[in-house]
Amino acid sequence: MAPAASDRTPPAFAGHVFADPALLAQALTHRSAGSPNNERLEFLGDALVNQFVAEALYRHWPRADEGALTRARAELVRESALAGIARGLDIGPRLVMGPGEMKTGGHRRDSILADAVEAIVAAIYLDAGFDACRVTVLPWFAPLIDALPPPNKVGKDAKTRLQEWLQGRQHPLPVYALLHEGGEDHARIFSVSCTLASPPLRTEGEGSSRRAAEQVAAGAMLELLESC
Repeated sequence: MAPAASDRTPPAFAGHVFADPALLAQALTHRSAGSPNNERLEFLGDALVNQFVAEALYRHWPRADEGALTRARAELVRESALAGIARGLDIGPRLVMGPGEMKTGGHRRDSILADAVEAIVAAIYLDAGFDACRVTVLPWFAPLIDALPPPNKVGKDAKTRLQEWLQGRQHPLPVYALLHEGGEDHARIFSVSCTLASPPLRTEGEGSSRRAAEQVAAGAMLELLESC
């Protein structure tokens, strides 16, 4: 049996000190570990994340139209983006889950990590209020907002943007290969590589489908190319 969440979670997380540690414990408890779990918090956190990101984009792009803002928000709150935030906050090892989910690597799964981020946002809100939550959460998204392409290019997925980057420089297109497929039937995990001939680079990505994993690998490749 998994240890109780209250035995595993500190009263402080991501810069916020919880007055009610039970809220954080619940936010980090997957439904496979029983009840109370983070599903209701996830529902509330989803609304809060959308509001925080919408406001941040409104201020970041004072001249962007509604369509560009909507597409950018969708990019920032999608599952893979939230899962990336979760990994940066090291949420995975803190999750409390049932033995089955733990055995199949649930603490690394994008969907579970993204849900946990939303649940933690809600927990901070319930613990300290809207303003304190906003101050804590917005910095999580700041690097993603700064890395957005220009408003007229937002909404293109990572594979499309990588292809355009390579074609614009007359480089060969990337080759995607399936490295591993695992997990239970209802929660598959795919690992994919993205390899370039010129420049000779390779990245990997994981997702709940092969297509999603390819997008993650392509996004990692774009970041690598931009840092070169």
